[in-house]
Amino acid sequence: MVAGYVAPWKARTNGPNIKTIPARELTHLMYAFGTVSAEGRAELADRCVDAGACNGTAPAAPFGGNFAQLAELKQDNPQLRILISLGGWNGSKYFSAAAATPLSRARFAQSVIDAFLRPYPGLFDGVDIDWEFPVSGGRPDNLARPEDRANFTLLIAELRRRLTDLAASERRELELAIAVSAVPDKLANLEAAALARLVDRFHLMAYDYHAGSAFAAFNAPLFACAGDPNPDLNVDASVNGLVRAGVPPAKVALGIAFYGRAVANVPQQNGGLFQTGATASEEWGGSDGIDYRDLVGRRPEEHGFRRFWSDEAQVPWLYDAERRIWISYDDPLSVVRKAMYARARALAGIMIWDLFADDGSLLAALRTGTLPSQKSE
Repeated sequence: MVAGYVAPWKARTNGPNIKTIPARELTHLMYAFGTVSAEGRAELADRCVDAGACNGTAPAAPFGGNFAQLAELKQDNPQLRILISLGGWNGSKYFSAAAATPLSRARFAQSVIDAFLRPYPGLFDGVDIDWEFPVSGGRPDNLARPEDRANFTLLIAELRRRLTDLAASERRELELAIAVSAVPDKLANLEAAALARLVDRFHLMAYDYHAGSAFAAFNAPLFACAGDPNPDLNVDASVNGLVRAGVPPAKVALGIAFYGRAVANVPQQNGGLFQTGATASEEWGGSDGIDYRDLVGRRPEEHGFRRFWSDEAQVPWLYDAERRIWISYDDPLSVVRKAMYARARALAGIMIWDLFADDGSLLAALRTGTLPSQKSE
């Protein structure tokens, strides 16, 4: 499988939008995001953008807004499975409340069906829950409690039951996936084995290993390498951790970042790698990172950057010694290496954040599986 998230706020005039998504190269598309209200109900994040319900009007029939474009995409690509993704980094504040009691869990699960599956018949083939994160580690204002660990499993069990009933009544298959952090302390806050019996897939967010840090370490290394002070922060360690926790490899979709992260004021030793800088580079995306399409569009190697490649981590980086800027990212070569790893480990496939960040070459590399020629230091 090749499953890609689409972040609608990244759509551009005369640029990437839902109509331009190369759906023939995907098996799944996750629309990110629906939100969770203070009352613990699943809701549209933006009624106008998502469903065409603007200025207080009702949603267009049968579909409006982005959902109309999704419907056209699916009509042209009937093999495509579309899931509504709920939560995300900015939309997970109230998951803890939604999961807290039997009543709140039932209310949330039913609201998913009432908000997304019944009003838009045939559009969504399932649900992806992206709670960032149970127990701890999300935004500072998120509701959180130690009971989240067990309550998350109970919430997913209730949602699974409701989806199973709806699938039987509509005589079709509905999928349930969860997006999970790849960092060990956050994985420990999941009842992974119990969740694996309930969901179709874990979308492993195998990136952002050093998000928010001024330390020049890889955003998404495939393996640890010599000198890395955090040898458990890499794709291979995360996959092994999930499998040891009781998740079958065939239920793990390996997440690949179609963006990079940059650090400013990084010393020159070792091409900047594993050096401590000052802060995220605002010139190259700041704390949000920089989309791959924007990174390559600025032609960094023509403007003072050198490209390096780590044979151990199997990922590249860029460094400008004069301006002391260090950038970690994935390119077509590292994407292919990660796809090869997913096949070798018999994983479910690949998950992408996010499709609008690509210039076309990363998804093409996944499709062809061809190793590009490597130019590196």
